[in-house]
Amino acid sequence: MRRLVALLCSLALLAALGGCATRALTQGSSTPATGRDGPETNPPSNLMTVPDAVPKVELVRLSGPNKPYEIEGVRYQPFVEDKPLVQRGLASWYGKKFHGRPTANGEVYNMYAMTAAHATMPIPSYARVRNPANGREVVVRINDRGPFHPGRVIDLSYTAALKLDLLRGVAPVEVERLTAEQIRSGAWKRDAKEPPPVYVAQEPVGAPQRETLNTAASSSGRIWLQLGTFKLLDGADAFRSLLVGDEPALAPLLTVFKQGGQHQLMAGPYGSRAEAEEAAARFNSLLKEPAKIVERK
Repeated sequence: MRRLVALLCSLALLAALGGCATRALTQGSSTPATGRDGPETNPPSNLMTVPDAVPKVELVRLSGPNKPYEIEGVRYQPFVEDKPLVQRGLASWYGKKFHGRPTANGEVYNMYAMTAAHATMPIPSYARVRNPANGREVVVRINDRGPFHPGRVIDLSYTAALKLDLLRGVAPVEVERLTAEQIRSGAWKRDAKEPPPVYVAQEPVGAPQRETLNTAASSSGRIWLQLGTFKLLDGADAFRSLLVGDEPALAPLLTVFKQGGQHQLMAGPYGSRAEAEEAAARFNSLLKEPAKIVERK
């Protein structure tokens, strides 16, 4: 199993490094940010007591921060429908480099508030973020765009990352958007005794689609390796947890899809069929059944 994990780690790097974008411009600004990011020299001492964001129903405009945009050749399409979104992937955080500068919706970024950036959620939105390594959860308000790295699903404020114990760097998280209906009814509130849910992604989580595709790629971002099919979600999630338990960096590569009453554990997405074939060949001998290359729309 450790040999399999080691091979999957290299495959994760292949998938993650296929195209890497950075936060090229300061959020909501046409002026490049300068200097190194990180914490301030003397952050406030009471940040662990900062309350989570309190969800409320807010107007979502079709224009402004919710218009399609492009960062370093990658086009992002925010959605404006009040629909749920559940993702597993890596979280990062941003601090003093952007502190006091405008966010994507024109608000001033406060690294000590409970906010976050997301590439496609409607702005404003509210989301619950969970660190599966320690069970900690926070609720944040989405008022910014980012992160722009494949595999990363949310960019947290300094305080949100602190409360989740994620300040040491990028780490796996589970993200759940809170819908307006959940906010109106109060269904978003979690009973203290209620166990955290097992999140199942209904759509691929990874690099956004590129307008220009490599000639070797028939469906950039749509090519996956099917590692196993399970009747019960518990089976798929147990296999996924086994792999991620030894190497958390695998988290953004592995996704459970529900289709036709079955739960499929998949690795990807890969930029081309050739990449997927190379990845499959490297660990097929270690699996009970060969990995199957599939395309998802």
